[in-house]
Amino acid sequence: MPKTEVFNRDYVLKQATEVFHTKGYNATSMQDLVDATGLNRSSIYNSFESKHNLYVECLKGYEENYQRYISKLLLDANSPFNAIKSIFNLYLKEILKDTKTKGCLIVNCKSEMANQDLTINKFLLTNQKGTLSLLEDLVDKGQLDSSINTEKSKQAYALYLYSAMQGFRMTGILVNDKKQLQSLIDTTLQNLK
Repeated sequence: MPKTEVFNRDYVLKQATEVFHTKGYNATSMQDLVDATGLNRSSIYNSFESKHNLYVECLKGYEENYQRYISKLLLDANSPFNAIKSIFNLYLKEILKDTKTKGCLIVNCKSEMANQDLTINKFLLTNQKGTLSLLEDLVDKGQLDSSINTEKSKQAYALYLYSAMQGFRMTGILVNDKKQLQSLIDTTLQNLK
């Protein structure tokens, strides 16, 4: 009979996510995870099987949190263009409050692990596909309501925005000047007008 977990799984995942976010996957040791979660090694292995599985679960939780934030932004936006702008503004707020300059866990994961691990690669491709689909939908609606120009296809603009968002998140690791970052957002979005 399997052992029952006697810890708060959400708390453990939150703590582990923080460690992976700060140090990256490769630099995170099992001792780091033990220290952060308060669990011993055997509890971590019994519950998650491996550091890798724990990392994947942390990535999925991080992604789910972002999906909730983005869903709320979409509901609150009064146009597709403003929804896209709101996503950039969410990233701007996070960059400005990130005193440890950690960046985005998923973007960091992409640069560290995308070509090293098939499971991570599949997760990242699924994440990318979902984001591109969301952006295509917003661009399509924005082109229909004329808040976004029709010079490029919805697919071209979605890929442009996705790339800009990824670059913006990376830039925010070293640049945290609000004026400079806002200028980047404005320049990016100006191409849609």
